[in-house]
Amino acid sequence: MASVAFGLMAIAQLVRLVIRPEVLVAGHPMPLWPSVLAFIILGGLSLWMWKLARTPTK
Repeated sequence: MASVAFGLMAIAQLVRLVIRPEVLVAGHPMPLWPSVLAFIILGGLSLWMWKLARTPTK
């Protein structure tokens, strides 16, 4: 379940990078670099959780 949640959040960040909507925080435009960082981290977490879920237990 965590893998799916992280994967969906990573996809949302990727969509933000592709669409490039204007996001204002306290009246200031938010740059795109945090979305790149979030995409990499969330994608990594999603893959990591997926691999952990597929690992057979002893």
